[in-house]
Amino acid sequence: MRKTVCLVGSPNTGKSTLFNRLLNEKKAITSDIAGTTRDRLYGIVNYGDKSFSLIDTGGIDLETADFNDNIKVQAEIAIDEADVIVFVVDGKQDLTTNDYAVRDMLLKTDKKVIVACNKLDDPKHDDYIYNFYELGFEHVIAISAEHKRNIESLLDLITEDFNTYTTEPKDEVCKFCIIGRPNVGKSSLVNALLNEERQIVSNVAGTTREANDTKFRYDGEDYLVIDTAGMRKRGKIYEELEKYSIIRGIKAIERADVCVLVINAEEGIIEQDKHVLQYALEAGKAIVLVVNKWDTVKDRDTAIKEWKLRMRNEFQFVPYAEILFISAKDKTRLHTLMPAIIKAYESYTKEVKTSVLNDVIRDAVALHQAPSYKTKRLKIYFVSQTDTCPPKFTFNVNNKGLLHFSYERYLENKIRESIDLDGTPIILQFKNKGEE
Repeated sequence: MRKTVCLVGSPNTGKSTLFNRLLNEKKAITSDIAGTTRDRLYGIVNYGDKSFSLIDTGGIDLETADFNDNIKVQAEIAIDEADVIVFVVDGKQDLTTNDYAVRDMLLKTDKKVIVACNKLDDPKHDDYIYNFYELGFEHVIAISAEHKRNIESLLDLITEDFNTYTTEPKDEVCKFCIIGRPNVGKSSLVNALLNEERQIVSNVAGTTREANDTKFRYDGEDYLVIDTAGMRKRGKIYEELEKYSIIRGIKAIERADVCVLVINAEEGIIEQDKHVLQYALEAGKAIVLVVNKWDTVKDRDTAIKEWKLRMRNEFQFVPYAEILFISAKDKTRLHTLMPAIIKAYESYTKEVKTSVLNDVIRDAVALHQAPSYKTKRLKIYFVSQTDTCPPKFTFNVNNKGLLHFSYERYLENKIRESIDLDGTPIILQFKNKGEE
């Protein structure tokens, strides 16, 4: 399980710049999803043999809260969710009332707190950090997120107590979670699937407060469903904060093998649906797309064609994901859900024979060679699968610098054409011959 790191602090201290800078260090699955960078508050950072989830609480705001309440909410979320808290301050400014208010909250927790004195671009200003020891925290560091100064030192400090990150050993039970915006029918879908009322179902968004794990048997096999529905903490301030539900769902996504994204047929597809899906993609999970409340749709035969086109267009970054149309309320087409989850899980855990894989790539290269660059051309010597969950294929090549993104996409398409990997992302890694 990855540790969680939160950034907290007043506006204009450079939290967003630091957030983006830390994410630039990662080597995780990424995707270009329209509309997500503007509102991004979560990502996965890989640093050496360590890995952690990064949350920017600065991306969280309350329209109904005043400035001071907003800062305090960010600190509360960091305290609740983080293993390590990075308290970002402007290293060239005096401490503010808000800084002291956040300090008072953070001192009451046993979490590790690092004071990152940002905007110290020049080492001659490093003496400024001594002003911030007044906050009472052991760890204070001068950084410049804008100029990438001391970012590695900060990462060293963040991860010094983290264990080496390894994927958890897979048991034989498929674990899947139901994700999506509040009030799309996630709890109802779980209840319909389990055929019993194990959870409160309400049309008030955010009724379900915590992740609920439910084991059940289907077709003679054991499965575990993690219901992230709402994922909200009790309290008025949290009730108003939809983004908090996403943060609470992140750890459930980490534990799952397959993520089922639920979309409300009454409301259609909105940008927030893409945001939610991105978290599952960043964690490298298998995906099933579900359009719920299908009972509310008129002329379903015509609508299903239009919806499929719309879904493929809006979610073109996951062309491998199966799309289902379900009504949890009257159980219409509910029988299609478990087979799709099982299919995605099988792809997610699939192991491909090396000989089969090399035959596929050899045929792909024969059909279409890599483009040449300054008279040089990418040569692929050997391919092997080096991981599962999701499947990872490592290519030994003459010079990975000659790889064009379009050719990488071509190779992925050829692998998918020949090997059934529906439902799961795959990772293509390229190494120069002899490279460790």
